[in-house]
Amino acid sequence: MDQTFEKRKKVIIDFISDDLYVPMKIKEIAIVLQIPREQREELKEVLDALVDEGRITLSKRGKYSRGQAVHLKGTFQANARGFGFISAEDGGEDVFISEDNLGGAFHGDEVEFVIISAHSGRRREGKIVKILSHSVVRVVGLFEKSRDFGFVRPDNQRYLKDIYIPAGKEMNAMNGHKVVVELTSYGGEHAKPEGRVVEIIGHINDPGTDILSIVMDMGIKTEFPEKVLNQAVRVGKPVSDADCAGRMDLRDWQMVTIDGEDAKDLDDAVSLTREDGNFRLGVHIADVANYVQEHSALDREALERGTSVYLADRVIPMLPHKLSNGICSLNAGEDRLALSCIMTLSPSGEMLDHEIAETVIRVDRRMSYNGVAKILDQEEEALKEHEEFVPMILRMKELSDIIRAKRGRRGSINFDFPETKVILDEKGRPTDIKPYERNAATKIIEDFMLMANETVAEEYFWRDVPFLYRTHEVPDEEKIRQLSTFINNFGYHIHVRNEVRPKEIQKLLEKVEGTAEEPLISRLALRSMKRARYTTENTGHFGLAAKYYTHFTSPIRRYPDLQIHRIIKENLRGRLNEERTAHYAEILPKVAVQCSERERTADEAEREVIKMKKAEYMRDHIGEEFEGVISGVTKWGMYVELQNTVEGLVHVADMWDDHYEFSEENYALIGEHTGKTYKLGQTVGVRVADADKVQRTVNFELA
Repeated sequence: MDQTFEKRKKVIIDFISDDLYVPMKIKEIAIVLQIPREQREELKEVLDALVDEGRITLSKRGKYSRGQAVHLKGTFQANARGFGFISAEDGGEDVFISEDNLGGAFHGDEVEFVIISAHSGRRREGKIVKILSHSVVRVVGLFEKSRDFGFVRPDNQRYLKDIYIPAGKEMNAMNGHKVVVELTSYGGEHAKPEGRVVEIIGHINDPGTDILSIVMDMGIKTEFPEKVLNQAVRVGKPVSDADCAGRMDLRDWQMVTIDGEDAKDLDDAVSLTREDGNFRLGVHIADVANYVQEHSALDREALERGTSVYLADRVIPMLPHKLSNGICSLNAGEDRLALSCIMTLSPSGEMLDHEIAETVIRVDRRMSYNGVAKILDQEEEALKEHEEFVPMILRMKELSDIIRAKRGRRGSINFDFPETKVILDEKGRPTDIKPYERNAATKIIEDFMLMANETVAEEYFWRDVPFLYRTHEVPDEEKIRQLSTFINNFGYHIHVRNEVRPKEIQKLLEKVEGTAEEPLISRLALRSMKRARYTTENTGHFGLAAKYYTHFTSPIRRYPDLQIHRIIKENLRGRLNEERTAHYAEILPKVAVQCSERERTADEAEREVIKMKKAEYMRDHIGEEFEGVISGVTKWGMYVELQNTVEGLVHVADMWDDHYEFSEENYALIGEHTGKTYKLGQTVGVRVADADKVQRTVNFELA
């Protein structure tokens, strides 16, 4: 039927495009083309489709004329299977581009395109007519040498063609080397891209080369320029009396840092006393802005990076180690400059008063999450080792519980499910996959940091000065509907009125707590949310059910925190005049966009590394059987998630016992003859069929 419809469209287009054609009404077109009266409705459908596509126009008098194809602009995103999509500037849904209509475009290109099909209820389809600019300059891939030339197979499956490397441009790369290629030509519809090798990352079998390849492919810098390193050495001097002048001296306050055992950049310390029944909570953050001055080489580099990147085998820091592990790290027993948020809270957790001040501190002891958890579990050895800090730790647990309950009552969503930790051996090979351990100590620090972030955001919102906020929008209704369909399989439901409220999501998470399906439902609930981002407008944080929220507590590893520290310090010193306010109003929108983008890239790198290591881990388990839960259903198969968080695909072509059709309404695969149904949330037995480290995929078959 579609072919017939397309043929009819061609007949009409050819007729209307004829030089002798004059604008006509539908009745006149039918008469000239001798279309019977009973087929007029079909003619109207064809004409409507052509109007939707912009290929013809309809006047107010009901006459049809030749249309001018509207040229749109957008960014082309290729798909490994040969087609692609364009996020269009007109704000509409992404436009599908078939393999025949790519026009030689390369992934990431800015392109000009026209809509060629826009049927109601279906995705728009387009054709690329012009390439405006290329955004990808360097590509990472595997080098293979021929006798007279070489070529590189890109790691990123979205680069659809191998890259030709002429003789003499291979930088002595050998077969099996992972390399960085600088593109000199982007090829076209019938020509391969061309480039030259500019860096050899290492051999594909060398430890760490696989992770470094992902990092470099995403444009994440791994080395600091010499100028930046030299500046870090110059500014990273011990705290002097002159540095302390004019600051609140808190060196006699009992305070600790609480972090993971392997943390090296300690940017937050906490203190807590009880006075007249009220809690006096201090959150003390390294004063990184004192050492990283605006417009300096350090500052420009930090803004470009935006964030530290935490990967399975390494941390790529935002600031050089000389600062992040040195003078900016709140090491126990050493004087450090800080920006402190000191809050007075009532026994019920109400904020009574707060002060933000430049301070000088001296941490009494470095503690770990596990060490604090042992104190809270009343383990004798831990109680003895940290005897003088035990009363403060117990107070912290008491206040943390009060704050968390209060936040829960307002509807804050507590995504308390374990993230994946991949254990690697000395050669970078995965030996185990397990959840990150979360305990009462991690919750204490999380609660105190959230409290400080909200307090700072609220104060500076009401000061009405340019500022950076961490905002999180209400999720799309369609995503929540999909989540609702999924959880119905487990007997849960979400009550949604006109707009979903965070409290409804939190109620769901409370219901699933402790159940076998908790990790899966928690993760899918999180996926149904929008991404949090940095903005200059305070629109609130949906997930935390917070009216005011910012990032204040990690200036060593997040640029937005460093940026707002500067604003706070200028305000405290009375220097936030009209000129400085205008300066921040001008630069902050760009900072917000840059930091949101760099955060996305860091998150993607972390995800891709974990996916790769999971696939590598599962290669050693091919043929083994596991039990898992169906976490996704599509027309090409179903995704199954194992207890260790590995997710793999059971392809519909490998389901031999029947022909399975995808039911979009039920998110299920239903057997045509047997009626056998596989739906979201169902437990199934699977066998590991294949695992591809390069493509970062795992394939299962039903056991």
